[in-house]
Amino acid sequence: MMVKVCGITNQADADAAAGAGALGFNFYAKSPRYISPEAAAEIATPPGVLRVGVFVNEPRAAEIARQARLDVIQLHGDEETAPEGFAVWKALRVTNDFSLDRLAFPAEAFLLDAPGELYGGSGRTFDWSLAKGAARKILLAGGLGPDNVQQAIATARPWGVDACSRLEVEPGRKDHSKVARFIELALTA
Repeated sequence: MMVKVCGITNQADADAAAGAGALGFNFYAKSPRYISPEAAAEIATPPGVLRVGVFVNEPRAAEIARQARLDVIQLHGDEETAPEGFAVWKALRVTNDFSLDRLAFPAEAFLLDAPGELYGGSGRTFDWSLAKGAARKILLAGGLGPDNVQQAIATARPWGVDACSRLEVEPGRKDHSKVARFIELALTA
């Protein structure tokens, strides 16, 4: 089970996410979890933990990814092509009429999220059964926390899960006990 903790803005929060397979850094300037590429590059991560950059319609994604020492570029906008030289995860907003046929983008994995005003981090869930049976790697996102991650995994059987806003004390600052509990519950589901 791939467990991603997103919205990392500081070293203490990265350290608290020990056990996660991926940490997410948000390079969307309108997000309350925005981090500069320079600051992201300074945050240490353990060997083997993927460094994932969240981008929204960013033409300089590959350049920023190199600067921030990323492993994966996660595209949340209306991108029609994937940057070269990096693994790509494509985020899709799941509405009630969502179909797995939409998983056609050239990506390693798809992050399925609830729709919101901004791109991601809304804290809202979607009908997880819509993700069940996908032939491609799926990460569930949107409103996941310690209280519902095991139910989400049991419903959709995803490749991974991603949490952000439900693990925070405020935007950009994690509740370390919630982070640890989320990781533990996701890995034992």
